[in-house]
Amino acid sequence: MSHMGKSHLVIMWTVGPDDVAEGDRIFASHGEWMKGHPREGDVALLDYTVSKGPELSNPMDPSSEPTGKTIFVLDEYYESPAGIARHWQDATDNWPDLSAAVAWGAKGTVATLHNGTALQALW
Repeated sequence: MSHMGKSHLVIMWTVGPDDVAEGDRIFASHGEWMKGHPREGDVALLDYTVSKGPELSNPMDPSSEPTGKTIFVLDEYYESPAGIARHWQDATDNWPDLSAAVAWGAKGTVATLHNGTALQALW
């Protein structure tokens, strides 16, 4: 199923080596909490992934040297913007590790696309 036109939430955290274990813990908690999201209707969660890998000294050159930092990427697709709004409200109300995630993110660099729309999508 193509995600063309669907609502997209992406957050990237770049953290130092001392903060990787806490990121792993937070995303294990987040993944469990995400299992309760609706999978049908206007607020449906369509796709969810968390990835991590080394930050590179030249982000456009995959053969460049790692910096020693790690990038975590959260990628979520929803049926509509209502799903993203519902997600944030539910996180505030029901995810016990939200404050830990905010504190952890403050130790590194965070880039967020809160409510994008997929412009290109295959399959």
